[in-house]
Amino acid sequence: MTIIKDLKQLKKPLRNPVLTIGNFDGVHMGHLALFRIVKEKAAAMDGTSVVMTFEPHPIKVMKPGNGPPLITPTEQKLRLINEAGIDVILCIPFTKQFAAISARDFVKDILVGIIGLKAIVVGYDYAFGRGREGNIELLREMGLRHGFQVFAIEPVHADNTLVSSTSIRNMVREGRLSEAKKLLGRDYQITGIVVKGKNRGARLLGFPTANMEPVDELTPKPGVYAVRVLIDEKAYTGLTNIGYNPTFGDGPLSVETHVLDFSGDLLGKTIRVDFISRLRDEKSFDSADDLSAQIRKDVEEARRVFSKEGT
Repeated sequence: MTIIKDLKQLKKPLRNPVLTIGNFDGVHMGHLALFRIVKEKAAAMDGTSVVMTFEPHPIKVMKPGNGPPLITPTEQKLRLINEAGIDVILCIPFTKQFAAISARDFVKDILVGIIGLKAIVVGYDYAFGRGREGNIELLREMGLRHGFQVFAIEPVHADNTLVSSTSIRNMVREGRLSEAKKLLGRDYQITGIVVKGKNRGARLLGFPTANMEPVDELTPKPGVYAVRVLIDEKAYTGLTNIGYNPTFGDGPLSVETHVLDFSGDLLGKTIRVDFISRLRDEKSFDSADDLSAQIRKDVEEARRVFSKEGT
């Protein structure tokens, strides 16, 4: 896979490129359906499968401070697109100047002129260009003129729910992670650097925890979760508490993970947490001993969850 972050890097058009364009926040089942068709069409014409996406998310440029939290930070999004088997990712800087390009100029000068477009695959409601003036009808008109094909796909549903970034975002916020998984096609995950915490886990509770500083904008609803933890490319099982540590007096939101059957110093490491199952709400306990006893029960419950999964 090739990642291109500046169109000036393209010295000549790609080989028979079949392209899809979007923000692809979440890289969910709807996006994966687009990618599958892109790959099929590219294979049929001995071409190149291409995804064009943007950094930062356009809403952060056009309406700063008003956008929803992203499901997938850029690096995670690029990794997931890569894992979907796409040949080339165009991760284009999004600026107000770029947003001002008319839909026709975008197609003629960039898609055809620079990339060499042979086919484009878009969702049923695709709009693009200055003021979102471009649509599927315009693409088809320009395809006839410039010699590229246009394929539009219907909306994707999972269990009668429209697969969309908005639906996934709401499910994660509400702790409905098993439902979010059906729309994502994978467990919801966050990544972060392990930073120094309050040193309560091992010292007071007997359960050492990795205190994460997530790079993600979207955090699941506070509570305790059975999780899978990726450390140095190796997967472990674990338990994550998201919340405000009410037993010790409310503090800032923290994400703390106890990794089962692991010993080692994680400080400064980047780890990934995949959320498997929500176990309970966060609650306040009368003492550290009571909290420790509950964590033991949580660990047992997490092990039961993983036992059922065969992990």
